[in-house]
Amino acid sequence: MTTPPRTLCSHLPAATPGTAVTLEGWVHRRRELARITFVVLRDRSGLAQVVLPAGTPVPPEETTVRVTGTATANEQAPGGTEVTDAVLEPLTEPAATSPAELWRPSLDVSLPTLLEHAPVLWRHPAQRARWQLAAASLRGFRSTLDGLGFTEVTTPKVVGTATESGANVFPVDWFGRPAYLAQSPQFYKQQLVGVFERVYEVGPVFRAEPHDTVRHLAEYRSLDVELGFIRDHREVLAVLRDVLAGMVEAAASEEAAVASTGASLPVVPDEIPVIHFADALALVGAPADEPDLAPEHERALGAWALAEHGSDFLAVEGYPMAKRPFYTHPQPGDQRWSNSFDLLFRGLELVTGGQRLHRASDYECAIRERGEDPVSYDAYLQAFRHGMPPHGGFAIGLERWVARLVRVANIREVTLFPRDLNRLVP
Repeated sequence: MTTPPRTLCSHLPAATPGTAVTLEGWVHRRRELARITFVVLRDRSGLAQVVLPAGTPVPPEETTVRVTGTATANEQAPGGTEVTDAVLEPLTEPAATSPAELWRPSLDVSLPTLLEHAPVLWRHPAQRARWQLAAASLRGFRSTLDGLGFTEVTTPKVVGTATESGANVFPVDWFGRPAYLAQSPQFYKQQLVGVFERVYEVGPVFRAEPHDTVRHLAEYRSLDVELGFIRDHREVLAVLRDVLAGMVEAAASEEAAVASTGASLPVVPDEIPVIHFADALALVGAPADEPDLAPEHERALGAWALAEHGSDFLAVEGYPMAKRPFYTHPQPGDQRWSNSFDLLFRGLELVTGGQRLHRASDYECAIRERGEDPVSYDAYLQAFRHGMPPHGGFAIGLERWVARLVRVANIREVTLFPRDLNRLVP
């Protein structure tokens, strides 16, 4: 007898009652009654109920199995259909005892347990749903930019020079030569504006900053965008607004994941409210010479944006040039400030962006002002010596985005395999 092709659990309700079906997945839960045994099967699409005669040997939860039986209507089963007259075939040896009972509605474990047993505990439907929101956000990011005429690019993650600061890079031995893990694709995405005008990339970045906080990782996914022929940083912010709207729309399409995680999806306003850095300092009562916003300042500004503008988002523009990378364009008319911004999402910095320098002579001056020789940046400056348009861009931290969507306390709760000050495995 030929085994029917595989049916996903979520597709079982569409099967004609009385027809033969085959399911494959994990034993999610076993329930043995006096006359009957129920098995809840889990696959990538959801859950399905299987009915077996009492006393049928069933392997432990998380064992992978194949089930062949008859699709049968039952209003009490998931989706209104179950599998009866079933034969269960283990596809591997019995699974070891799980570090948590994955059939329970919530995954009630400590953060260290979650991180140590990530390959198993990410199987929990509510935990897995968090990354489904991340994946949906990536789809929205890409599809929005594709629609705006951007080209997806890939850039090296091992580089010969630091992008922003030599103190915050991971050195590596590159065949006997010094190299570094890339802090960002900044130099490369700028150069590629000279090729494609509009580019984006999704990839890892590495920061050797000894932070051990709930908001920092040493490796994270950066969603980078760069676009040419702009007038100033406000055009960059407008593109960022459209990208965020696309990410929210894509996340909203994952209705089951939104419900499972309890995610609170924001409404992206038609125009993101903006406040100048100097005004932001005054608003939170910080000294006028403060060079940056502290986390408590960001939280206060987030609360103000929600109360004043009804917005989960706030762009703070005009950060001091002294605190911005050398490639940042100064604010015309007052070069103390920059044509750059940070975007706060629910009181947390999510995005850094702005306008870049685009003239080779300006770069050479900026590099000399920081006590370095432009010759060291010759490979980077090559593109600018051959004509580069006014341009700018931004970068979104994916893990921070998801953490704010599902309102978790620690960014590691939404990171598949986090890398930080203390963790290199699993």
